[in-house]
Amino acid sequence: MREIFNLLLLTIVLTSCQAQNTDLTLNLEKGKEYRQVANTKATVIQDINGQKMNMVITIKGSMLYKVVAVNPSDYDLDVKYESLGMVMDLPQGEIEFNSEKNDEQDVFSTLLSKMIGNTFNVKMAKNGKILDVKNIESRIESLFGDFTHLPENQLAQLKAQMNKAYGAEAFKGSIEMVTAIYPDNPVNKGDKWEIKTNLESGMAALMTTEYEFTDLGSDYATIKGVSVIETEDKDAYIEANGMPLKYDLKGSMISDIKVDKETGWIIEATISQEIKGDAFVKENPQMPNGMKIPMIMINEMTIKNQ
Repeated sequence: MREIFNLLLLTIVLTSCQAQNTDLTLNLEKGKEYRQVANTKATVIQDINGQKMNMVITIKGSMLYKVVAVNPSDYDLDVKYESLGMVMDLPQGEIEFNSEKNDEQDVFSTLLSKMIGNTFNVKMAKNGKILDVKNIESRIESLFGDFTHLPENQLAQLKAQMNKAYGAEAFKGSIEMVTAIYPDNPVNKGDKWEIKTNLESGMAALMTTEYEFTDLGSDYATIKGVSVIETEDKDAYIEANGMPLKYDLKGSMISDIKVDKETGWIIEATISQEIKGDAFVKENPQMPNGMKIPMIMINEMTIKNQ
């Protein structure tokens, strides 16, 4: 009987150890700097009046986050871009923009170079959600001081495009896609949880992700995400290249993420995304009947901390 009792006790202890919860959350240190280096390859296939048009856009960028304050439930961060680059492989040829280019005639590369080192302020919750983004619009506005020679309508269009791509809402959505991955409570291996993220870069969409805690190593944890993406407001038009467009798109995304066990910061991540649907050009004097453009977007992204 004593042996049975001891065996039972050992089983309880072992079970208790195996079921030990892991606190998957950000645990950043004041004064420390954390880096994100992202590479994205986006393939866009459009059907315009029966003619297929393919574009491949490669985007590279590095961002540095410095922790200026550690609060009970969030962090105050100073954030800046370290490098930005984009290569567009279009039917008419290849175009490259890079923050390291030194060419005053290349307006977009010059704008990217002016963004480098410009600090803005972010409040990030310990579950990775972006609570607030400050000063980024004013930083973008300040980039255009040397471009007074451009026509006013071109300048306004450039400002709108930069804000749409790099403004507060766009930043929030694109960063949360890879940082807002943590559960609100400690979890066991195999546990799942759901997170909703609003994406605002180019169009408004809602991403619903089921994350799963898949592995725990000596110095890392791995999280897998399966997402559903859908246009949030199918009737809302946005301005793109001077034309009002609305989107009706649906898609999916698979994320494999390895995070540092101590800090929660991403060590590396791979993300695969596929979105299909239609873009609609609103009726206008140049296009009285408007236009429906079937499209497919396939995105492959890698993120590292160096």
